[in-house]
Amino acid sequence: MVDDAPFVLAGREFHSRLIVGTGKYPSFQVMKEAHEASGAEMVTVAVRRVDLKARGPENLLDHIDPKRLFILPNTAACYTADEAVRTARLGREAGLSHWVKLEVIGDEKTLYPDVEGLLAATRTLVKEGFVVLPYTSDDVVIAKKLEDAGAAAVMPLGAPIGSGLGIQNRVNMQLIREAVRVPVIVDAGVGTASDATIAMELGASGVLMNTAIALAAEPVRMARAMKSAVEAGRDAFLAGRMPRKLYASASSPLDGMIGR
Repeated sequence: MVDDAPFVLAGREFHSRLIVGTGKYPSFQVMKEAHEASGAEMVTVAVRRVDLKARGPENLLDHIDPKRLFILPNTAACYTADEAVRTARLGREAGLSHWVKLEVIGDEKTLYPDVEGLLAATRTLVKEGFVVLPYTSDDVVIAKKLEDAGAAAVMPLGAPIGSGLGIQNRVNMQLIREAVRVPVIVDAGVGTASDATIAMELGASGVLMNTAIALAAEPVRMARAMKSAVEAGRDAFLAGRMPRKLYASASSPLDGMIGR
């Protein structure tokens, strides 16, 4: 039996391999219940979409328990490397974290990343002491360059953000996992539990999702399903699937039976 290695990011160990977001929920109460059901220990918060100074029932940060959940600021809605760097600095100065889920968006319609800007921002933030987790395309070459730039993980998209299309290029996900030494976290595109399971079966270290839970008809139930899906996919990856064959193979072979 293969023992599972701990899920470690930048020296910090997490028991859950599921990372969840905080946007699009029908209410803060539903968000809190979904977070609890997911078993996640890390949540992403868009720095540009929260009031970092005000406090009260309408502030997202007052509905996240920092004793239970590690807050991962992200640079959502940043379209240049300079914007993303400034936003990451703002989150750190406000006391959120020196960790950052780095996003540098290159296209408004698909929300695909600008990988050149992403690489530049990664280099700058790493030099400033940030733990950088970059949202990137499913490109092996860029993944290796981000690792070389000091990224603590690489986070390739499975499909466009919020699309729910699932993993569109399984081969690239496997190639990225084999090409880099840092954790690979599938980010964006998950629509339902089977998508999360596939990501983990491909060998991803973790999965980050938001819309798949927040916009489900029953977010709390979907959060529970995603927890189970990630765990099942990880177990299947460690177990090692059977070889694929073109033709049938009897489940109960006759070879070796008495009387033959």
